[in-house]
Amino acid sequence: MKKSIAVLGLGRYGMSFAKNMYAMGADVLVADENEEHIRDFADNCTSAICADLSNEEEVLALGLKNMDIVVCAMGRNLAASIMSVAVAKEQGVPLVVAKSSSDRMSSILKKVGADKVIIPEDFAGMSSARILASDTILDYFQVDSNICMIEMKTKESWIGKTILELDLRKKFKLNVAAIKEGNSSWTFIDPNKIINENSKFLIVMERSSLKNLHQAE
Repeated sequence: MKKSIAVLGLGRYGMSFAKNMYAMGADVLVADENEEHIRDFADNCTSAICADLSNEEEVLALGLKNMDIVVCAMGRNLAASIMSVAVAKEQGVPLVVAKSSSDRMSSILKKVGADKVIIPEDFAGMSSARILASDTILDYFQVDSNICMIEMKTKESWIGKTILELDLRKKFKLNVAAIKEGNSSWTFIDPNKIINENSKFLIVMERSSLKNLHQAE
């Protein structure tokens, strides 16, 4: 079923999120008080509305009760963020995500009902650190406080062996979700397939095990 998503605030984060969700087939409503932003973004969403997101009546008029997800992307406008989160939760939106610019703002947004609070700069910094700290990690995504997903190229010591031989689940508490060779498509893993130097892996694992994976020969 197609998701209905409202993105409130068209800063850099809001624009990027809305554009990508729309490209993936979601119904996307965007709202911002800047008429120029709304006009320029009209081709990248299902509907675009100019609204003062700190005004309760204008937020109510957006019809957020029909949304599966509401993303409040005004990281530097606390009043608008509080109003948008509160109205969305009062209207029964199942998932309300709020962008924050500080720990203090995060705490306030959680108290008014945000289900998830994101500080994009913190996430970007953490993700970059994970990638740059390793010679093999190509991409990093944090699923929650305990689990992460990584894309990595094969370690030299893994070449010529199979997943079954390496026993990665036992050693590193990880699951290999998919594998690909070079630029081919991702495929489900065959535990008896010989790993070569062009193999890349999509792995789900505990964050606490990352250090051991980095240090493994």
